[in-house]
Amino acid sequence: MAQPDSKKIFFENLSGAGKAIAVLTSGGDAQGMNAAVRAVVRMGLYVGAKVYFIHEGYQGMVDGGENIREATWESVSSMLQVGGTVIGSARCKEFRSHEGRLKAAHNLVQRGITNLCVIGGDGSLTGANLFREEWSGLLGELVEQGAIEEDSVQKYSALHIVGMVGSIDNDFCGTDMTIGTDSALHRIIEVVDAIMTTAQSHQRTFVLEVMGRHCGYLALVSALACGADWVLIPEMPPEDGWEEKMCQKLSANRAGMKRLNIIIVAEGAIDRSNKAITTDYIKDLVVKCLGFDTRVTILGHVQRGGTPSAFDRILASRMGVEAVLALLETTANTPACVVSLCGNQSVRLPLMECVQMTQEVQKAMDQKRFEEAVKLRGRSFENNLRTYKLLAHRKPESELPTSNFNVAVLNVGAPAAGMNAAVRSAVRVGISEGHKMFAVSDGFEGFYKGQIKEIKWADVGGWTGQGGSLLGTKRTLPAKHVDKIAEQMRMHNINALLVIGGFEAFESLLQLFDARATYEEFCIPMCMLPATISNNVPGTDLSIGADTALNAIVETCDRIKQSASGTKRRVFIIETMGGYCGYLASVGGLAAGADAAYIYEESFDIRDLQANVEHLTEKMKTSIQRGLVLRNENCNDNYTTDFIYQLYSEEGRGVFDCRKNVLGHMQQGGAPSPFDRNFGTKISAKAMQWITKKLSETFRQDEGRVFANSEDTCCLLGMRRRALVFQPVVQLKGETDFVHRIPQEQWWLKLRPLMKILAKYKTSYDVSDSGQLEHVLRTRPKESDASVAM
Repeated sequence: MAQPDSKKIFFENLSGAGKAIAVLTSGGDAQGMNAAVRAVVRMGLYVGAKVYFIHEGYQGMVDGGENIREATWESVSSMLQVGGTVIGSARCKEFRSHEGRLKAAHNLVQRGITNLCVIGGDGSLTGANLFREEWSGLLGELVEQGAIEEDSVQKYSALHIVGMVGSIDNDFCGTDMTIGTDSALHRIIEVVDAIMTTAQSHQRTFVLEVMGRHCGYLALVSALACGADWVLIPEMPPEDGWEEKMCQKLSANRAGMKRLNIIIVAEGAIDRSNKAITTDYIKDLVVKCLGFDTRVTILGHVQRGGTPSAFDRILASRMGVEAVLALLETTANTPACVVSLCGNQSVRLPLMECVQMTQEVQKAMDQKRFEEAVKLRGRSFENNLRTYKLLAHRKPESELPTSNFNVAVLNVGAPAAGMNAAVRSAVRVGISEGHKMFAVSDGFEGFYKGQIKEIKWADVGGWTGQGGSLLGTKRTLPAKHVDKIAEQMRMHNINALLVIGGFEAFESLLQLFDARATYEEFCIPMCMLPATISNNVPGTDLSIGADTALNAIVETCDRIKQSASGTKRRVFIIETMGGYCGYLASVGGLAAGADAAYIYEESFDIRDLQANVEHLTEKMKTSIQRGLVLRNENCNDNYTTDFIYQLYSEEGRGVFDCRKNVLGHMQQGGAPSPFDRNFGTKISAKAMQWITKKLSETFRQDEGRVFANSEDTCCLLGMRRRALVFQPVVQLKGETDFVHRIPQEQWWLKLRPLMKILAKYKTSYDVSDSGQLEHVLRTRPKESDASVAM
């Protein structure tokens, strides 16, 4: 008989009673740290532990006194949307000395604290591990000095450490994303988008310096997200003679009717001799060689500031809860670990393995082993660099392979931010692979009407940052017009199809697969990329456009909540889009700090509504001033937004008043977020490489044509946990609820208990999916290609 999985238990079985957890932020601040602190405090209190703030990082631990204070549920209210760290951070020389750590140990033992949650960079985490290793020796010294009783050594014998990496540079090996990185990218892209309009007006070249003294992640990803002409990073210095090549590239772009140039430089950028490359050097070079009007902008600490993005709030909340879980499960022999992200999954990694790998990167750079430094940064970084080179630098016609294949790309369904980035990537990668690329306007409606034309490299310049769909998109499905579409494919000799869209795109590919039996024109490789704000496509955890919509919801919720500050107690009822899929309401609720989120997937009745009102009323009487309730537009036919608003208004009378807001199409508009730009860019590049491979495999030499009729030549490219997977669409039919247009199983439903716990509800929490302690691998497993998400 199979043994039960020991991890498959519910959270009420894990008790923190009698434990004391302290949380501190150390080193440079990063947006999202407050969300992590909030999650640690509330999860710690939820399981019955005592939780302490350590103010001012390690300095506060050394100084003790008022710097170490017990935390309450209310003490972390209204901090989710605040940037930086409200408990303060400081670099502490004293903690580096043995005497400083002795003082710190004394201050912790006095309060019975033996569980530390450290949010910071590699230096902060290394210091925490050293402190842990010295712990028993430090307690021995304190006994000798008479500072503590002898029984304290036995009682507090082990110090347990769990780390979360808070760093905007994303310079820590072992995690795809660190807390603060996505928010920093938001700041950079906001500035770049603004600069582009003025640069275009005056035909200027702008040289932008972004943070990253030892790591080029911010520079590289922002260059990818805005389509920069040139990028300089410390991990991969340019080859000797780069100055001439860069000037040739800038000049060629201007000759191609481009009115501006953007060069992005990491502050730690170096040449092959380890000599710094400065923004002023580049400016003088461009002016001298090309005579272009050139300006320098140094972003500086703007990148650290501002409110955290939706991604960082969700990441930090998930990591904070995972950190408390890790502390509850730790034993005296458990090594200090770091809670990190791999693809879309939480993992726990030994802290010192991650630190050593991070230090190896710097060593490789110092010794000029640059290729190795890039590999050590991980697959995510490698992928970014490879994709940037592919899209930014066009090969001369003579160097391009000649495939003689025609590939069509089109958008289907509702517009989603990031679609244009995906189209740009497909076109440029396709051209680099030697294909002739065709753009289809207005989806399958445009297809059967013959709105098909060849699209060139320069035609998609500047598309990355544009919202909506520049190709045009319609919800029309191909089934009714399949004969006309087949005729158009024959006329234009289309050999492969890339469809970018939501649930309609999925249905379209199923219809085209079925049409293969009648029309040989559809016996070609076909690939779909999920792009919908609703994130309701089967076969993928994430869709292009969903992150932008989440940020729109979270920003609006922040403003709406702020509108009630200083007034009487108020609850806001907010309706989100998503059809029958509750992703936006649930994940948006987690990111915005909602008290409840009503969705179709989790049925509710009048008793649940009543319980929510009573819960909010109780909270309003004791602590909070504002409440937030999200409702998915199709969650229930009878419990409409108006009904819920009137119910809350009536039942809360005398305690709070109510306001309602329907967010509508603002969730669909706006410039794409950095995440959506990069996700769209990279999965589109991967899809085009798959199409090239399938074209080669299915080309029949004797007939001189492509013939692909197997299931694996009609696929959806989706992200599943840690893996990017090409899945035959016919195999996904069984996983789909076609009536409600949602997948039958949705990963994010496991996040809903987190939202409830953080809103002070008693609920069950299945920990079977929590992170397992793994080891850092020099080359991450192939499945972690999912890191292309960022």
